[in-house]
Amino acid sequence: MSQLREDLRGDLAQLAARLDQVVTQDVYRADQRAIEQRITRVEAGLVELRGECEQVAERGEQQRREDQAQVAATRRLVLSSFVAPVLVMVVQLWLASRGTAQ
Repeated sequence: MSQLREDLRGDLAQLAARLDQVVTQDVYRADQRAIEQRITRVEAGLVELRGECEQVAERGEQQRREDQAQVAATRRLVLSSFVAPVLVMVVQLWLASRGTAQ
C-alpha cells in the first residue's frame, strides 16, 4: 500500500510539473493576438518599403531619361558649334573664289 502511495505521489508530482507548463486559453489567445499584430505591422512595413523602392526605381528611370536627353542636346550643341563655322567658312571661300574668277 505504501508503495502504491509513493507511486501515486510521484505520478501527481509529474502531473503537477507538466501542468506548470500549460497555459490558459486566455493567455494563449492574447499571445496569438500579439503575434498577429506584429505580423500585420511587418506586412504594412513591407508594403511601405515596396512602395518606396518602386518610387526610387521610377525616379532613377526618370533621371536616366533626363540624362539621355541632356547628352543628346549636348551632342547636338557640340556638333553644331563645330559644323556651323566650318560650313560658313566653306561658303565664304566658295563665294570668294567665285567673285575673283570673273
